[in-house]
Amino acid sequence: MSKNKTVLTAQARAKAGKGAARATRRSGNIPAVIYGGSKEPVLISLNEKDLVLASAKKGFFTSLCDLSVGGQKFLVLPREVQLHPVNDRPEHADFLRVSEKTIIRVEIPVRVINEKSSPGILKGGVLNLVRHDIDVFCKATEIPDEFVVDLDGLDVGESIHIEDIKMPAGL
Repeated sequence: MSKNKTVLTAQARAKAGKGAARATRRSGNIPAVIYGGSKEPVLISLNEKDLVLASAKKGFFTSLCDLSVGGQKFLVLPREVQLHPVNDRPEHADFLRVSEKTIIRVEIPVRVINEKSSPGILKGGVLNLVRHDIDVFCKATEIPDEFVVDLDGLDVGESIHIEDIKMPAGL
Protein backbone atom coordinates (compact mmCIF):
# COMPACT_ATOMS: atom_id res chain seq x y z
CA MET A 1 0.00 0.00 0.00
CA SER A 2 1.34 3.31 -1.04
CA LYS A 3 1.87 5.76 1.76
CA ASN A 4 3.15 8.43 -0.63
CA LYS A 5 0.50 10.99 -1.41
CA THR A 6 0.85 13.49 -4.18
CA VAL A 7 0.29 17.03 -2.98
CA LEU A 8 -1.20 19.51 -5.45
CA THR A 9 -2.44 23.06 -5.09
CA ALA A 10 -5.31 24.36 -7.17
CA GLN A 11 -7.42 27.47 -7.58
CA ALA A 12 -11.19 27.55 -7.71
CA ARG A 13 -12.81 28.30 -11.08
CA ALA A 14 -16.03 30.25 -11.36
CA LYS A 15 -17.25 29.15 -14.78
CA ALA A 16 -17.55 25.90 -16.69
CA GLY A 17 -17.71 25.43 -20.43
CA LYS A 18 -15.54 25.61 -23.51
CA GLY A 19 -14.80 29.34 -23.38
CA ALA A 20 -13.90 29.34 -19.70
CA ALA A 21 -11.71 26.26 -20.17
CA ARG A 22 -9.84 27.88 -23.07
CA ALA A 23 -9.28 31.04 -21.03
CA THR A 24 -7.91 28.90 -18.18
CA ARG A 25 -5.49 27.13 -20.55
CA ARG A 26 -4.33 30.47 -22.02
CA SER A 27 -3.33 31.56 -18.51
CA GLY A 28 -1.03 28.49 -18.17
CA ASN A 29 -3.43 26.46 -16.05
CA ILE A 30 -5.38 23.29 -16.72
CA PRO A 31 -9.14 23.13 -15.99
CA ALA A 32 -10.14 20.25 -13.74
CA VAL A 33 -13.02 19.00 -11.64
CA ILE A 34 -13.37 17.24 -8.30
CA TYR A 35 -16.46 15.01 -8.23
CA GLY A 36 -18.00 12.23 -6.17
CA GLY A 37 -18.65 11.67 -2.51
CA SER A 38 -22.34 12.64 -2.88
CA LYS A 39 -21.36 16.31 -2.99
CA GLU A 40 -21.47 18.98 -5.66
CA PRO A 41 -18.59 19.00 -8.17
CA VAL A 42 -15.87 21.57 -7.54
CA LEU A 43 -14.44 23.37 -10.56
CA ILE A 44 -10.71 24.00 -10.21
CA SER A 45 -7.64 24.86 -12.24
CA LEU A 46 -4.15 23.41 -11.74
CA ASN A 47 -0.76 24.73 -12.78
CA GLU A 48 0.17 22.88 -15.98
CA LYS A 49 3.75 22.16 -14.93
CA ASP A 50 2.66 20.77 -11.56
CA LEU A 51 0.11 18.49 -13.22
CA VAL A 52 2.58 17.26 -15.85
CA LEU A 53 5.22 16.46 -13.20
CA ALA A 54 2.73 14.69 -10.94
CA SER A 55 1.10 12.67 -13.72
CA ALA A 56 4.50 11.52 -15.04
CA LYS A 57 5.24 9.72 -11.75
CA LYS A 58 4.76 5.97 -11.60
CA GLY A 59 1.46 5.04 -9.97
CA PHE A 60 -0.13 8.50 -10.26
CA PHE A 61 -3.57 7.06 -11.04
CA THR A 62 -3.41 4.47 -8.24
CA SER A 63 -2.23 6.71 -5.41
CA LEU A 64 -4.14 9.22 -3.35
CA CYS A 65 -3.64 12.93 -3.71
CA ASP A 66 -4.05 15.77 -1.22
CA LEU A 67 -5.53 18.62 -3.23
CA SER A 68 -5.81 22.02 -1.57
CA VAL A 69 -8.15 24.58 -3.07
CA GLY A 70 -8.28 27.97 -1.40
CA GLY A 71 -7.48 26.64 2.06
CA GLN A 72 -9.83 23.67 1.73
CA LYS A 73 -8.27 20.20 1.47
CA PHE A 74 -9.68 17.32 -0.54
CA LEU A 75 -8.57 13.68 -0.47
CA VAL A 76 -8.85 12.63 -4.11
CA LEU A 77 -7.83 9.93 -6.54
CA PRO A 78 -6.76 11.06 -10.03
CA ARG A 79 -9.05 9.38 -12.54
CA GLU A 80 -8.16 10.91 -15.90
CA VAL A 81 -5.93 13.47 -17.55
CA GLN A 82 -7.15 14.29 -21.04
CA LEU A 83 -4.37 15.14 -23.50
CA HIS A 84 -4.37 17.24 -26.66
CA PRO A 85 -4.31 14.84 -29.66
CA VAL A 86 -1.41 16.60 -31.39
CA ASN A 87 0.94 18.06 -28.79
CA ASP A 88 0.11 15.74 -25.82
CA ARG A 89 -0.29 18.65 -23.42
CA PRO A 90 -2.92 18.17 -20.71
CA GLU A 91 -6.30 19.73 -21.49
CA HIS A 92 -8.44 18.63 -18.55
CA ALA A 93 -8.17 16.52 -15.38
CA ASP A 94 -10.73 14.62 -13.32
CA PHE A 95 -10.32 13.82 -9.63
CA LEU A 96 -12.58 11.53 -7.59
CA ARG A 97 -13.31 12.67 -4.04
CA VAL A 98 -12.77 9.72 -1.67
CA SER A 99 -12.80 8.87 2.04
CA GLU A 100 -11.53 5.98 4.15
CA LYS A 101 -14.74 4.06 3.44
CA THR A 102 -14.91 4.60 -0.34
CA ILE A 103 -14.70 1.38 -2.37
CA ILE A 104 -13.23 2.01 -5.83
CA ARG A 105 -12.16 0.07 -8.90
CA VAL A 106 -8.52 0.53 -9.95
CA GLU A 107 -6.03 -1.18 -12.23
CA ILE A 108 -2.97 -2.38 -10.32
CA PRO A 109 0.22 -3.07 -12.32
CA VAL A 110 1.85 -6.52 -12.34
CA ARG A 111 5.63 -6.78 -11.84
CA VAL A 112 7.54 -9.96 -12.71
CA ILE A 113 10.62 -10.96 -10.71
CA ASN A 114 13.28 -13.73 -10.90
CA GLU A 115 13.17 -14.17 -14.66
CA LYS A 116 16.84 -15.18 -14.65
CA SER A 117 16.23 -18.01 -12.17
CA SER A 118 13.33 -19.54 -14.10
CA PRO A 119 14.37 -22.86 -15.68
CA GLY A 120 11.79 -22.41 -18.43
CA ILE A 121 13.21 -19.08 -19.57
CA LEU A 122 16.81 -20.38 -19.27
CA LYS A 123 15.87 -23.26 -21.62
CA GLY A 124 14.70 -20.75 -24.22
CA GLY A 125 11.09 -20.40 -23.19
CA VAL A 126 9.28 -17.11 -23.65
CA LEU A 127 7.39 -15.20 -20.99
CA ASN A 128 3.90 -14.37 -22.18
CA LEU A 129 2.45 -11.82 -19.78
CA VAL A 130 -1.26 -11.72 -20.62
CA ARG A 131 -2.33 -9.19 -17.96
CA HIS A 132 -0.06 -6.20 -17.31
CA ASP A 133 -2.69 -4.77 -14.94
CA ILE A 134 -5.31 -6.39 -12.70
CA ASP A 135 -8.66 -4.71 -12.00
CA VAL A 136 -9.54 -4.79 -8.31
CA PHE A 137 -12.15 -3.31 -6.00
CA CYS A 138 -10.66 -2.00 -2.76
CA LYS A 139 -10.87 0.79 -0.21
CA ALA A 140 -9.41 4.01 -1.55
CA THR A 141 -6.95 4.21 1.33
CA GLU A 142 -5.72 0.63 0.83
CA ILE A 143 -4.70 0.56 -2.83
CA PRO A 144 -1.70 -1.76 -3.36
CA ASP A 145 1.26 -0.37 -5.33
CA GLU A 146 1.67 -3.48 -7.48
CA PHE A 147 1.27 -7.23 -7.63
CA VAL A 148 4.51 -9.20 -7.75
CA VAL A 149 4.72 -12.46 -9.70
CA ASP A 150 7.72 -14.68 -8.88
CA LEU A 151 8.95 -16.83 -11.78
CA ASP A 152 11.51 -18.74 -9.69
CA GLY A 153 11.23 -22.45 -10.47
CA LEU A 154 8.75 -22.13 -13.35
CA ASP A 155 9.45 -24.46 -16.26
CA VAL A 156 8.34 -24.44 -19.89
CA GLY A 157 4.56 -24.87 -20.21
CA GLU A 158 3.78 -23.82 -16.63
CA SER A 159 1.65 -20.81 -15.89
CA ILE A 160 0.58 -18.55 -13.07
CA HIS A 161 -3.05 -17.48 -12.81
CA ILE A 162 -4.61 -14.52 -11.03
CA GLU A 163 -5.80 -16.77 -8.20
CA ASP A 164 -2.13 -17.76 -7.59
CA ILE A 165 -1.17 -14.16 -6.79
CA LYS A 166 -1.12 -13.29 -3.11
CA MET A 167 -3.51 -10.39 -2.59
CA PRO A 168 -4.06 -8.33 0.56
CA ALA A 169 -7.23 -8.92 2.56
CA GLY A 170 -10.24 -6.88 1.50
CA LEU A 171 -9.43 -6.88 -2.22
